[in-house]
Amino acid sequence: MRREHKWSASRIEFELALEGITISRRTVSRILFQLGLNRRRFIDPSGESNREPQAIVAERPGHMVHVDVKKVGRIPDGGGWRVHGRDSPEARAVERAKKRGTRRGYVYLHSAIDGHTRLAYTEALDNEKGATAAGFLERAKTWFASHGITTIERIVTDNGACYRSKVLAKAVLPARQQRITPYTPRHNGKVERYNRILAEEFLYVRTWQSEQERADGLVLWNLHYNYHRPHGAHDGQPPASAATVAVNNVLASYT
Repeated sequence: MRREHKWSASRIEFELALEGITISRRTVSRILFQLGLNRRRFIDPSGESNREPQAIVAERPGHMVHVDVKKVGRIPDGGGWRVHGRDSPEARAVERAKKRGTRRGYVYLHSAIDGHTRLAYTEALDNEKGATAAGFLERAKTWFASHGITTIERIVTDNGACYRSKVLAKAVLPARQQRITPYTPRHNGKVERYNRILAEEFLYVRTWQSEQERADGLVLWNLHYNYHRPHGAHDGQPPASAATVAVNNVLASYT
């Protein structure tokens, strides 16, 4: 069945049931794995998958807003090991504090990006609880509205605990929340790519002397990314060029 028809495990389970053979889908999947037939490309000698990847395209502003959280280590006052070095007295003092049970914790970067315009909004918050994510989403809606995106149709998230909470479900309304397939971050690829840009062009591009300094820099980064940084989706123009409402009094580019 697998070689001839290239059926999935669910389809094989269904066809066998019609013939009076009862077997679970998980068992079929396990057998296919043992036979080396679990991947579609393993069936065809040329390695063809026989599937065409489908692009996730937002047809208009507000059609899909992708939301995610990136966790980063909190920077101690005076700078961390990137400033002083890993074997510095400051770094050793931090390690001793960790052994005593004292940890500086993390900062959670909540981000929302519109799939059509690529306008992005990011805040540095203390946790990733449902109430925190819901509050961020409300502020993100207000920010998008100031750029002409007054109606959000769909909010795409992963399956984190904060995105499964009841308080967030209320904050999403009247939009529809779409949680991606578990362990498939590419389905939320626009915000995942934005997180990578955030890391490469902001978080680790320079050394920070304190968490407050980085938080202040994040405000400028939001302006730089939306109003100055060229984006491939808009032929080298910044995301704000695709917004329906122009925003005045924008600061100079982030440096």
